[in-house]
Amino acid sequence: MPTFPSHRGEQNPTTAEAEGSWLAELTPTERSTLIATFGGWALDGMDVMVYSFVIPSLMAAWQISKGQAGWLASATLLISAVGGWLAGLLSDRFGRVRILQITIAWFAFFTFLSGFTNSFWQLMLTRGLQGFGFGGEWAVGSVLMGETIRAQQRGRAVGTVQGGWAIGWGLAAIFYTFLFSALPPTIAWRAMFWIGILPAMLVFYIRSFVPEPEVYRKTREVVEQGSRSHFLEIFGPSLLRITVLTSFMAIGAQGGYYAITTWLPTYLKTVRGLSVFNTGAYLIVVIAGSFAGYMVGAYLTDRLGRRRTLILYAMCSFLAVAAYTYLPISNQGMLALGFPLGFFASGSFSPMGAFLTELFPTRLRGSGQGFSYNFGRGIGALFPTLVGYLGARIPLGRAIALFAVSAYLIMILAVALLPETRGKQLQVYE
Repeated sequence: MPTFPSHRGEQNPTTAEAEGSWLAELTPTERSTLIATFGGWALDGMDVMVYSFVIPSLMAAWQISKGQAGWLASATLLISAVGGWLAGLLSDRFGRVRILQITIAWFAFFTFLSGFTNSFWQLMLTRGLQGFGFGGEWAVGSVLMGETIRAQQRGRAVGTVQGGWAIGWGLAAIFYTFLFSALPPTIAWRAMFWIGILPAMLVFYIRSFVPEPEVYRKTREVVEQGSRSHFLEIFGPSLLRITVLTSFMAIGAQGGYYAITTWLPTYLKTVRGLSVFNTGAYLIVVIAGSFAGYMVGAYLTDRLGRRRTLILYAMCSFLAVAAYTYLPISNQGMLALGFPLGFFASGSFSPMGAFLTELFPTRLRGSGQGFSYNFGRGIGALFPTLVGYLGARIPLGRAIALFAVSAYLIMILAVALLPETRGKQLQVYE
């Protein structure tokens, strides 16, 4: 295990915080921002993960190949990469809260519209447009949360928001189990997309209870007085190394995650031969592991530091994926391994929001964080497609493992070269 340098501004958690009282200590503004971003990410996760459950139905209804099914997943992620960076740029200019509302309404509408499509290309269009808002929601919400929460609790708070994704994934699994049991498959997959309109309701809460972060407001005042900055500064000499390394970190985390989660329901149903009910039950175990992984990762982010936590989770994800897809285990063994698979693959995202917030300066935070995370998403978006094509030539489990394991190796190398930022105080126009 490599050594990890400490940041000079590092602060150790107090005993009370370590015991979990930090939630009670949040100010009203911090609490409302936490609720809004947690809810946004949960509903975002539900809308995105719906597709992984309807892949078998679409392949049967439209006679599309695994490669084409992979492209439908990748199109959403590729366009979300563009949407994420654009939303980050706009949030630096027009505000975190305003852009967050727009992105949530956007992805909800196009998820709903996907339920009315009748061909591969129609769904490609609506899924792509959905991805535009999906990418922006995380980019803006993560910056908003990171700037609102105080330094001592930033890792836990931003990591906790990541846990919303597991809640959304769980909702998608519940709807899948219910709808595909109660409705004909030709209607059930459409209903899965129609429930995607629900996130639009969250916009009203954000509009009423979530203000702009103080550090952002003060930075905008400085910018408007003449201290200009340009979004391309993230590629300048002072920030290029951070931009490149955080992009590779994001490639690793997201490439591994999407290679696993996009194809897992199909793997369980077509390779392991599980029924709709049993597939849902297995996924609930994985999702429960995901939520626990997010929560533990959030705690460790402030306790161990950003780098230690990221490397620990990436190494364990590497091992869990290899065991899940390569070992000759029974269905009961897969059920047991599902928990650590979800725990580590999902929990590796917990430190990323706070880490990226602290690595980029306030005046460029939306642009820098939006680019790095979403560049990683754009490259990682290719992994489901590549798994689909390779899965037509070798066993699907091995195809998933090949790309996921490679991704986590990339992540480990990138994180090892980045500085530790735990406890860093955000500055106005830094």
